[in-house]
Amino acid sequence: MVALLNIFATLHDELIGFLGIGPLIDMYKSGDYASLHTLQGIENAIGPIIPFLLLIEIARALIYKKFRVIDYKVQFFTYVFNRFAGQFISIAAVAFCIGLFEKYSIIKTTFTWYWLIYGYVAWELSHFVYHYLAHKVRLLWCLHSTHHAPQTMNLSVTYAHFILEGPYADVIRTSICILLGVNPPLLFFIMFIDGTWGAFIHAGENVLKDGRLGFLNKIILTPSHHRVHHARNPVYMDTNFCNLLNIWDKAFGTFVDEKKEAPVEYGITRKMDPNSFWDMYFGEIIALAKDVAKAPGVKNKLLYIIMPPGWSHTGEHKTASAVRKAYLKQQPQTQPFSGEA
Repeated sequence: MVALLNIFATLHDELIGFLGIGPLIDMYKSGDYASLHTLQGIENAIGPIIPFLLLIEIARALIYKKFRVIDYKVQFFTYVFNRFAGQFISIAAVAFCIGLFEKYSIIKTTFTWYWLIYGYVAWELSHFVYHYLAHKVRLLWCLHSTHHAPQTMNLSVTYAHFILEGPYADVIRTSICILLGVNPPLLFFIMFIDGTWGAFIHAGENVLKDGRLGFLNKIILTPSHHRVHHARNPVYMDTNFCNLLNIWDKAFGTFVDEKKEAPVEYGITRKMDPNSFWDMYFGEIIALAKDVAKAPGVKNKLLYIIMPPGWSHTGEHKTASAVRKAYLKQQPQTQPFSGEA
């Protein structure tokens, strides 16, 4: 009986933690709402929004009889696995990078509105670098591909990540931001904003039929833009790497709008079992290991690790750029980086 009660207590705590309502419950029980006047209190109040949107999304799918277990199952198992296996790794990575690089920052900033603008531009640059490398370096793609494997888009996709991707992303983003002078409190605030928006842009059609968000589609990166990023269509591959501000995608030529004539096809190009947690989580690592094992010579083995996904020592490359180039050659009327649908 005690063991059973402990199990229920653990499940209760995990549910409260997932929903992010623990601090709100504590505040309600104490009757002291003064924390809402602090940054931490505001973050605690906003934190539950994404989990509750996910529940609404699932409820709408059930009501309209569009709910499929396969659309959520693997993401759920991924969240549970990561929750128990590595919840403290990213925190340690961020703290390590701050301690290592803060003394080398090129400028000093403070927690003010004008430095927030600067900090967010710097953050988007760091996010672009991490995200671009995750698509262009095969080993890093093995970490990132878990997030792209789902073949539908919904809010549960935001929880689908390989356990080491968070630490890798945080090392890159924190290091760049700290070197550019973004002070830690400001950086943590930006991370909170970015994490909340980064989760929201995974909203599927059960929540947002049209993810363009009206006039905002011309100003920021919307769910529509992020749906494009998750597409395996040749015309969309390796685009929209930023998270909220699209300035770096536009600067580096990787920005593209969703097109009505090219409906998004979600997932990765490798044939996989979308119902398998193991294939979603470890499939790309296994595929890389096989390529390295059969590659002739040390140089080719190394190149498979550091070159983009789809690179081949035979010269028959199927990288995203090669696939898109071949596609556009067959359909020259398609312009991937111009205009809105």
